[in-house]
Amino acid sequence: MRRAARHATVQARRAAMSEVATMTVDFTREVERHRHELRVHCYRLLGSFDEAEDLVQETFLRAWRGRHTFEGRSSIRAWLYRIATNACLDAIGRRREPVAGTGMPAGEVPWLQPIPDALLDASEEPDAEVVARETIELAFLAAVQHLPAKQRAVLVMRDVLGWRASETAELLEDTVPAVNSALQRARVTMRKHLPERRTDWIGDPSAEEKAVVKRFVEATERGDLTALAAVLREDALWAMPPEPGRHRGRDELIGIWAPFMVGPQAWGEWKLLVTSANRQPAVANYVRRDGSGVFEPVSFDVLRIEGDAIAEILTFPTAVFARFGLPATL
Repeated sequence: MRRAARHATVQARRAAMSEVATMTVDFTREVERHRHELRVHCYRLLGSFDEAEDLVQETFLRAWRGRHTFEGRSSIRAWLYRIATNACLDAIGRRREPVAGTGMPAGEVPWLQPIPDALLDASEEPDAEVVARETIELAFLAAVQHLPAKQRAVLVMRDVLGWRASETAELLEDTVPAVNSALQRARVTMRKHLPERRTDWIGDPSAEEKAVVKRFVEATERGDLTALAAVLREDALWAMPPEPGRHRGRDELIGIWAPFMVGPQAWGEWKLLVTSANRQPAVANYVRRDGSGVFEPVSFDVLRIEGDAIAEILTFPTAVFARFGLPATL
């Protein structure tokens, strides 16, 4: 009888373990369907690709730990957005970098990172929103960093994802009037920090924009400073997150770049690969130094183009090359 009882206990344990395993697989499959859009959501709030990746994992961990609290009153997608948003707000509160709301310019957001367009492409996820250029470009993300955490969340939920005020209030455990007030304040701040001519350059890349990129690439590879100056706006901005500071003005930029491109201190022969980041044109810069048989990576530029000239260049370190599937050498 004891042997039968032990056998029954073992069978019960195995059945329970099998049930847990099935639940785990089903849960993982369900939440994984939303990974792509949650990553984009966290990225919009944080401006950092690396942090967004970490926060998606944190979201799934919190969801697993709290799975028994999901009562089904909302969709699992809305539940995951609530968890992800709160995880991002916690992360923003832990940051030790200078507060963006003090007037930090776009190029001086030290945690700003580009995201490959390949990760923004439409997925098979249910209800995933189309990642529009005007809501993912670096200028938009940098402007978002000027908002206090809750205003940031309200703006993204209401103006980007199109959630109703009541849904946003429920997610943030706040009132509808408070959400509407936060949204109005956020919109005012965003208008202050977005480029004035932004409406002129949103949308898919035009033939004119592609022509500007081609001119920039050819001028750089030839070391033609005159042609390079001609493709820049007179008030062009250049910055290198996470390095502090920015440089403005065509003449200043050419003066900084000239020693690296021509003359006795020139780094060597330049080669650029055209790609895209945040729905914007981007180029990967390589240099072949004297005596070297290969072009080695130097930097990654994301370009903002207005009309027929480049208005802003944000330069990122070579650590992003692997993320964009770029070769280590040419």
